[in-house]
Amino acid sequence: MNKTIIVSNRLPLQVQVNESGKVTAKPSVGGLATGMKSVHRDSNGIWIGWSGVKDEDLTLEIETKVNQAIEKEQCIAVKLNENDLDNYYYGFSNRTLWPLFHYFLEYTEFDKGYWESYVEVNKKFAEVVIAQAEEGDTIWIHDYQLLLLPAMVKEKNPNVSIGFFLHIPFPSYEIFRTFPARKEILEGMLGADLLGFHTYDYERHFLSSVKRILSLEVNFNEISYGNRIIKVDSFPMGIDYDKFKNAALQHQKQTEVEKSEIQKRLDQHLKEEAGVKMILSIDRLDYTKGIPNRIRAFEFFLKKYPQFKEKIRLIMLAVPSRSEVPQYQLLKKETDELVGRVNGEFSTVSWTPIWYFYRTMPFENLIDLYTSSDVALITPVRDGMNLVAKEYIATRTKEDGVLVLSEMTGASKELDDALLINPYNFGEIANTIKQAVEMPKEEQKRRMKALQKRVSRYSVEKWAGEFINSLKNVKQNLADVIDAQAITSQKTNEFKNIMQSKESKVLFLDYDGTLVSFQKNPQDAIPDEELKQLIVQLTEQPYTDIVIISGRDKKTLNTWLGDLPVSLVSDHGVSYLPKGKEWKNLETLKTDWKENVIPVIEKFVDNTPGTILEEKKFSVAWHYRKADPELAQRRLVEIKTVLTSFISNTDLTLLEGNKVIELKSSKVSKGRASSLIYNEKKYDHVFALGDDWTDEFMFEDLPEKTISLKVGLNKTKAKYYVNSPKEVRSFLYNLVS
Repeated sequence: MNKTIIVSNRLPLQVQVNESGKVTAKPSVGGLATGMKSVHRDSNGIWIGWSGVKDEDLTLEIETKVNQAIEKEQCIAVKLNENDLDNYYYGFSNRTLWPLFHYFLEYTEFDKGYWESYVEVNKKFAEVVIAQAEEGDTIWIHDYQLLLLPAMVKEKNPNVSIGFFLHIPFPSYEIFRTFPARKEILEGMLGADLLGFHTYDYERHFLSSVKRILSLEVNFNEISYGNRIIKVDSFPMGIDYDKFKNAALQHQKQTEVEKSEIQKRLDQHLKEEAGVKMILSIDRLDYTKGIPNRIRAFEFFLKKYPQFKEKIRLIMLAVPSRSEVPQYQLLKKETDELVGRVNGEFSTVSWTPIWYFYRTMPFENLIDLYTSSDVALITPVRDGMNLVAKEYIATRTKEDGVLVLSEMTGASKELDDALLINPYNFGEIANTIKQAVEMPKEEQKRRMKALQKRVSRYSVEKWAGEFINSLKNVKQNLADVIDAQAITSQKTNEFKNIMQSKESKVLFLDYDGTLVSFQKNPQDAIPDEELKQLIVQLTEQPYTDIVIISGRDKKTLNTWLGDLPVSLVSDHGVSYLPKGKEWKNLETLKTDWKENVIPVIEKFVDNTPGTILEEKKFSVAWHYRKADPELAQRRLVEIKTVLTSFISNTDLTLLEGNKVIELKSSKVSKGRASSLIYNEKKYDHVFALGDDWTDEFMFEDLPEKTISLKVGLNKTKAKYYVNSPKEVRSFLYNLVS
């Protein structure tokens, strides 16, 4: 039975080893653990991650007990030592990726040792995942600690479905491009078949980096990468809505004896200070949460609206986080000082404006705070989603309360009935706090009902289910798109036998994108010695002719390939050089039209940096491989519109290739040229290899028996496909080996 493998940095367990060596493993609650519960338990699932116990603390006996305990919870551990944690986790993950992805470049440390450790730990995870993965399994990898893992797994097991979800923001291209290992990170993520982000903004930033850094083709939210189509989509993560709602309902029924000490204190203050509004702030103590800004904004509020003194209180819960990292230590010091300053300036004998708690709180106490607070003030300066906002909404069973939410959170894209603020604008925050505490009950109810409808409908279970369903659909959709078949070893052997037979054979080989990879400058695609030797080996096969059929002009083909014992076809089929003979024209063409077209294309070259005009004898091409991808796409639409109107009522046609468009006579095609050459000898066997639309004419016009191969993953008339020019060479080597 196929299974689902979930992979995250930590297992969803609290593993404890007491002094006597007894091991316990209790399931974690909340967040990812809750969302993945059904996927983990109900789909023959296993969860892979670090147990929380360092290698240095594991004896052979304790390790056995830990493994036994976590296996009962359908989990498997990845072993990490203290060095891994210092460099991979506290180092690269939290001193490099975390600040970079949250736009804190000033905190980002680029350390080679951190990076090397990150690579090694991702390899450790890959070894465990690969050992567990079988044909037909689904793998779902989570978060920024494992960005390299998808590609590592895909390389070893290309037939498993891999999903990846990033739980933090993906930064804009201008931020991400500063990262030294930016290419490796993107290539690692692209091992996944489906990439998920919380919001469309993060999805858009990722696609922009893929286009600009890797120069890959992106069509809407799909990336063409080798022989794969990778889908990118947004899946806003939810919460276990019923858990929080039911806890709040139960909370209302508590007797005085059942209430917690915190709830009793809250009740006492609410009774003694009638009319005082409670504002709640809950965060991990992290610089991305905007805690100092929030305190300063609250201070500004008290100064701007002094009538609220002794009538409002900010309850701040800051949960300790990453206290080993220097920036977090400084943040703790700054927060303590700011709280002290505000309380020192505004406190009275009977009133303290800020209640500040630096600790974790159990679930029951969080419910106390959520249900007792009139306003939730959530103002991160950058946050992937922020589930606290959704938890507050779920606990407002009387449909009252007001959510003040930073527009820099992922949640703000969904929760537009909240009061959205810019976390850097103290004046706006102060005015919004006033609006929140003065909001009429009717408006509170209207807004809260709309918020609850959204949060209850898109729960964490639905989030997980939609991601898994989308991952299943990616594989199915890919099968529907591709008509060609991958080349198997069995097929390769069949073709090898044909090559070694005494029957006549001809190979039509496209050049750019087939025998050589595309270059940013077209004139740099010079054949290397390895390619020349391979072509010579092909010509040495019995009764075999090689025809290199290209869009290049005669002069270029003569210079690059004229010394080889092959036939050449230039300009997509205009001229033909039979092996050992002279060039002859297959078509008689006029070229006076170029005088009018070239000035038009030159204007686009001037207005689109990175593009070039290539003038050939019988055609004109506009290359945009080096241009900014988004600008190039916009200009492409414009130039196609202009050229299409120009060629109406002429025998010219516009062809689109890989990052190039070319204007040429419609009389000319590789299909027509290859058919003429084939008919000269009526070969017993025909091979045709190409990568773009100009080669589709060849696949279509050659005889049905032709063994046609498309380079790349696109809809094609070819019977087979390979992934890249590198695989073309490997295929050809196999034919002659």
